[in-house]
Amino acid sequence: MEESVDRIAEPWGGRTPYARHGAWPTRVDTHLAEGVTEDEVQRWVQSASILHSDGDAMDIAVKDGRMVGVRGRAVDRVNRGRLGPKDLFAWQANASPDRLTRPLVRQGGRLVETDWPTAMDRIVARSRELLEEQGPGSIGFYTTGQLFLEEYYTLAVLARAGIGTNHLDGNTRLCTSTAAEALKESFGCDGQPGSYDDIDHADVIALFGHNLAETQPVQWMRVLDRLEGADPPRLVCVDPRPTRVARRATVHLAPRVGTNVALLNALLHETIRHDRVDHEYIEAHTVGFEELAARVKDCTAEWAAAVCDVPARLIVEAAEVLGGADRLLSTVLQGVYQSHQATAAAVQINNLHLIRGMLGRPGAGVLQMNGQPTAQNTRECGANGDLPGFRNWENDEHVADLARVWNVEPATIPHYAPPTHAMQMFRYAEQGSIRMLWISGTNPAVSLPELSRIRSILSGERLFVVVQDLFLTETAQLADVVLPAATWGEKTGTFTNADRTVHLSDKAVEPPGEARPDLDIFLDYAARMDFRDKDGGPLIPWRDPESAFEAWKRCSAGRPCDYTGLSYGLLRGGSGIQWPCTEDDPSGTPRLYTDGISWAHPDRCEAYGKDLVTGASSGVVEYRSLNPDGKAMLKAAEFMPLHEAPSEEYPFQLTTGRTVYHFHTRTKTGRTPQLNAAAPDVWVEISEADAAARDLAEGDLVEVGSPRGSLRGRLRVTGLRRGTLFVPFHYGYWDTPAGFGPNATVPGRAANETTVTDWDAASKQPLFKTAAATLTLVEKGGGQHSPAPTTTASEPGRDSGVPATEGGPDARVRQTTDDAISREGGRR
Repeated sequence: MEESVDRIAEPWGGRTPYARHGAWPTRVDTHLAEGVTEDEVQRWVQSASILHSDGDAMDIAVKDGRMVGVRGRAVDRVNRGRLGPKDLFAWQANASPDRLTRPLVRQGGRLVETDWPTAMDRIVARSRELLEEQGPGSIGFYTTGQLFLEEYYTLAVLARAGIGTNHLDGNTRLCTSTAAEALKESFGCDGQPGSYDDIDHADVIALFGHNLAETQPVQWMRVLDRLEGADPPRLVCVDPRPTRVARRATVHLAPRVGTNVALLNALLHETIRHDRVDHEYIEAHTVGFEELAARVKDCTAEWAAAVCDVPARLIVEAAEVLGGADRLLSTVLQGVYQSHQATAAAVQINNLHLIRGMLGRPGAGVLQMNGQPTAQNTRECGANGDLPGFRNWENDEHVADLARVWNVEPATIPHYAPPTHAMQMFRYAEQGSIRMLWISGTNPAVSLPELSRIRSILSGERLFVVVQDLFLTETAQLADVVLPAATWGEKTGTFTNADRTVHLSDKAVEPPGEARPDLDIFLDYAARMDFRDKDGGPLIPWRDPESAFEAWKRCSAGRPCDYTGLSYGLLRGGSGIQWPCTEDDPSGTPRLYTDGISWAHPDRCEAYGKDLVTGASSGVVEYRSLNPDGKAMLKAAEFMPLHEAPSEEYPFQLTTGRTVYHFHTRTKTGRTPQLNAAAPDVWVEISEADAAARDLAEGDLVEVGSPRGSLRGRLRVTGLRRGTLFVPFHYGYWDTPAGFGPNATVPGRAANETTVTDWDAASKQPLFKTAAATLTLVEKGGGQHSPAPTTTASEPGRDSGVPATEGGPDARVRQTTDDAISREGGRR
């Protein structure tokens, strides 16, 4: 049992040290509602974390039909009983008094409560009208990374084969599309090669743009326990901020934002120059080594030092650590994915592992991580734009195979052009070709770049907006129809974490009021639309989560993400299991590529690849000529200058990120008393040198501006690299006194008021890390509570955080007047 530790002040809890190649000890973390003891818990119901991509297994405590707490599942391979702060506390948001409990429809410019038939009739009527007048391309679906597998798969079928639209993507476009693209570029197919268990065996762990301590806190606990045990690993950290990870690193590289490719090319140069490569592995399993070696030949540490503003000696030292590793584990996240040349940089990390032969063995792997709990499911189920089961939309046989699974004609499934990515969908809505947008479980009015533009699009007269969510988010306030959804603990389903581990989450309590599971909403829509297969039967015959899971198993059969050996019965009661999992091997697959590259053959691959600089598709002929035998591809990339560089008017580089206490736009964590008290408002980080040069001090109120907009926050003076500003992206407007809308009077507090509408050429992931910015003093002094520092404090004693306090956001933020909810500046 976990000792009594304040998990706000000490988010990672106490240590349970263990040695390399040993077993990670169990530590069961528990948090129950005040006044409730374990003896009073009537039922413990199996679930897993829905607030980050760890997939931490937990049990939900139920008393008198209510959630009253959680505890970690000691038997699970992912967390061995541990839970992070969001796991421990955020379940309380499920019972928030401002949960949506009835559907809302816009009437006379205001949202008013209604019944389900009325709300669904409006959606169906608009859908049919648009299909008849404009065709399937007039309807788009934008989903999340927090639904269950069964819900994504159902959405993919109804969107692709029911509506017939090419416009289906998830907000995983913002956090994990580069991970998927990089894996396809290197291995021909999506799927994480490595496993969390590799932390137990690695002697070097490299974290590229990945603040593991805050984004996947339980796996950081695992690293901390290794660091406290015998034969600890050496850490290499690439991050412009002095994070917790950076402070424990053997080598910390803090490059200028947007120069990742230059730095990685220098690391490859050093590795090849010193012949720290596995020539036998390269010859047997890869293509493209000669081109890669030629590309990085002149990318010396001295050259990269000038580009990245990192000492050459540190680059050399990092290359020595990486090149001397016996078992190298690399993890990658948003510092790469949301930055300039995102896919090109992520691929170079894959290249580093391939030329060293560091794949398929315990401790030797790469984790192109996810940012959301079910981001992997959006990709494998086809809710992120790709086809389900990692099928190739350019391969006619793959499309025909999917058509056989769905019992439709291949022409029914749109594959005439690349699937539409999220940023292009919003552009189409702006231009007027997309006339209906169904948004489920995400909040683009805070999470997308250049928010003034997004607000304008969502409130446009021509666009019919459906929002399916738990709360009246900033996006829901702009909708035409709002559907109240159930969340984890209130419904049953499965989800897959970042190392391919599938967990089952059972229903523990009833959803509030008339809220419905997302699966039920999608099934209701499909039935009302009367979608049919080619024989006249229902296109979607399943009616509940388990039958939806069985349908998905048939779709996944024989594909890289094969689920055919899994079942609800197998997943219930024990540990999560990693796919592929077949009936011949029901224990799952810890690591991919243990015996060569499995899915890169031209006839089997998920994609034929793209030019890493331009994003131009290669096509099957080019792919087959370069990789006829289906080996891993070593793809080189030239460093290119930033699209938006600092200038005299905008001298800073603005980068955004997370805190351990919040998730995305705070719709859940902002309604959790302990988490909200720990980080109640936005802040701005600046380097000590930049603060001194501008006579700025801790707690000053400042305004960050860009060519697109501005925000205000209290200043934090940290060890951040000079010339850089950092702002957490979680903060929106639902809990501000002046509300949210075109006429809101409060100063901006959302980081994405400032970020640029630009995306990576290959993955189409928006670039949140590279905006040019200016900084202006608004008010001297710390007249406002500052958020808890967890990673950037430079003085001793500043890491303790802010004690938890009761309270939290005002329950009145729903801003109701009788049964009506008004949108400021109403459009209809």
